Amino acid sequence: MQKTINSTEFRKMVASGARMLEINRAKVDALNVFPVPDGDTGTNMSLTMQSAIKEMNGCSSNRFQEICDAVSKGALKGARGNSGVISSQIFRGICSVIRDTNDSFDTKTFAKAMEAGTKVAYGAVAIPKEGTILTVVRLMSESAPKLASKHKDFVEFLTALIAVGDDALAHTPELLPVLKKAGVVDSGGVGLMTIMRGFLAAISGDESELGEIPTEATESKKSDEDVFGDNSDIINLDLGDIEFAYCTEFFVINLKKMTTLADIDKLKEKLMQIGDSVICIGDLELIKVHVHTNTPGVALSYALELGELDRIKIENMLEENRALKAKLEAEKKEMGMLAICAGKGLEEIFKDLMCDKVIEGGQTMNPSAQDIADAVQKINASNVFVFPNNGNVILAAEQAKDLVTGRTIHVIPTKNVAQGFAAALWFNPEVSVPENKTNMTHAIDNVTSGQVTYAVRNTTMNGFKLKEGDIIGLDNKRILAKGENIDETTLKLIKALKNDEHEMITLYYGEGVKEEDAEALAAKVSEQYPNCDVDFHFGGQPVYYYMVALE
Repeated sequence: MQKTINSTEFRKMVASGARMLEINRAKVDALNVFPVPDGDTGTNMSLTMQSAIKEMNGCSSNRFQEICDAVSKGALKGARGNSGVISSQIFRGICSVIRDTNDSFDTKTFAKAMEAGTKVAYGAVAIPKEGTILTVVRLMSESAPKLASKHKDFVEFLTALIAVGDDALAHTPELLPVLKKAGVVDSGGVGLMTIMRGFLAAISGDESELGEIPTEATESKKSDEDVFGDNSDIINLDLGDIEFAYCTEFFVINLKKMTTLADIDKLKEKLMQIGDSVICIGDLELIKVHVHTNTPGVALSYALELGELDRIKIENMLEENRALKAKLEAEKKEMGMLAICAGKGLEEIFKDLMCDKVIEGGQTMNPSAQDIADAVQKINASNVFVFPNNGNVILAAEQAKDLVTGRTIHVIPTKNVAQGFAAALWFNPEVSVPENKTNMTHAIDNVTSGQVTYAVRNTTMNGFKLKEGDIIGLDNKRILAKGENIDETTLKLIKALKNDEHEMITLYYGEGVKEEDAEALAAKVSEQYPNCDVDFHFGGQPVYYYMVALE
């Protein structure tokens, strides 16, 4: 019977949860409400967890406080998409309780941690929606205290807790009708339960006890096998602000006879305690050392314990950094713009609209909160307007606000590229930040948009009986058209979207669509709607043959 979990075991739990999620990543991705090839919940959650693991593996301390802080920080930095952001907040809440324990924690403490995770996760979402990962974690946290009183053994406790979560997951289609129509349970909830099974595997030591992971409303499937890498050997050389003043490099030669390979590892551990960007590699013949530190003399003295020093180089990074910051401050402007999109053509259009930076992201690859924050940090402006251009990126953009310094992020809630273009067109450097924000937000209300893609499974939705491979047209919420070919479906979609107020129709053709085909389709649209201005542009976006904008 295992009544308590120590810090080493907690590390194993988190790592096992991440590994189990990566194994089942493709399965979770497939649980998309729309039968289109853009499922990314599993990928987003897995990348979020891997970021937490990377940060945890870089933590040299084995105290709960440092480990939990690393997990929380890593999960936030890597949070991608709504599911990833919510997952990061669940872990943030869990770690906020566990970090205050001393040598170990019991099931009652973990129950409190689950309650904290639920509270923080719900607080991160402006309008919490039941029938999602939030429902699953809430129902588990509500049952956790009672289960903890009944089960002192962690294996029994987690087994019972997982049963509650599975039951909650099975009922998500009843709470969210769109899931019921698609015949699936909530993908984020599946991701969370996969992590919980990883926790159980770490404690029980037997992955055969994981059981089945339910992924559909009517049946369950067993997990696939895959290989998970923890990326623990990757060194983070992104310095950000200069915390350590001196870049110190040298070789250790003529090592003392008593020096062992273990001593080289110990040297690396010592260097990590006095600086960052540590590289300490070599053998008993030669060791190469690189470290950024405020005490280069200490680094040299540590190395002298192993042998002689050669080719010592110490550079003052602060002086160069001061000059660069002064130049940037002098050139800083009041406002800038950042857009997120996938497709070379779309990227070029945003640049033509004077966006300072464009980062890659969209349906198949949501940027993390840290990705967005890093991009904002590179824009030399006090205020940066961010166009997420995808409903699944908005929450990550909001979370990025906590990760930037010296800049204020203003998220314009654009749910597609067409809205992003409209917002960027309204930018005026001569008016104030609040006025720009108001104008941009109003601009997105005047755009109607849709996308044309293909179905990836057989299903019935929004009155359409779909077969895998069917060409379909949809807006942000519904499937509106179905056809045997791309042009036919696009014309049907435009008809479903258009109203009498629309005066302009724009087609953005994606990768794989020829320019002459897009031109021919634009001619058909012009013929069908002679009172509208019709234009077409190369978008280069993946997944969608066409993106359509009506204004």
